[in-house]
Amino acid sequence: MKRRIAILQPGYLPWLGYFDQLARVDLFVHYDDVQYTRRDWRNRNRIKGPAGPQWLTVPVAVKGRYDVLIRDVPIADADWTRLHLATLRHCYARAPHFDLVYPRLEAWLTRPWERLADLCIAGVELLAGLLGIATPTVRSSTIPGCDGLHKTDRLLAVCRALGATDYLSGAAARDYLDVAAFERAGIAVAFQDYAHPVYPQLWGKFVSHLSVVDLLMNVGPDARALLTGTATPTTEVLVG
Repeated sequence: MKRRIAILQPGYLPWLGYFDQLARVDLFVHYDDVQYTRRDWRNRNRIKGPAGPQWLTVPVAVKGRYDVLIRDVPIADADWTRLHLATLRHCYARAPHFDLVYPRLEAWLTRPWERLADLCIAGVELLAGLLGIATPTVRSSTIPGCDGLHKTDRLLAVCRALGATDYLSGAAARDYLDVAAFERAGIAVAFQDYAHPVYPQLWGKFVSHLSVVDLLMNVGPDARALLTGTATPTTEVLVG
């Protein structure tokens, strides 16, 4: 029986391609026990406001540390939630599906989060639910036998432990993934080649590669079909 798996590091309010991978597999792995990388997508993402794209960043307490795992990264303070919620209201209060999406985000963000990974993984699960994606997930930190391995060896160990027959990888991994090692283990590898859709969007000219929140706020129930390429995109611009 085939079992297709994707493995991605947790991220804050990820982009559309993240959820495309989640929708295309039988099991999704939150890769939370690898090294945290600064100035990356782990603790931040972009939304779109009247002045264009802007960042939402979760402050983390990792100053001077270079060996911390994603699962162990502490959130620096609690005041950022108020700012993020105010920014989301400012940017999307006029969006067609604000009343559907915003209350869910508010309930999630106002919980007492201490660790970045817990925040991000819960956010991914919430957003997947809003998209109608029900793929089961697991945290890599709960999978035994993968400690001390790196890159291809570690990914392969996770796939083997979970009984994968197929591995869906992000396109960036083409530069380092040893596909032959997977093939020797009897696991087929496919690389995601994501075609970003164009959809109705507030605030002028369309901007791609934003958080999936932008898609949900503007498109609502049609978001999954657009995200996965099963709906016809449009270049309509909503009035801001």
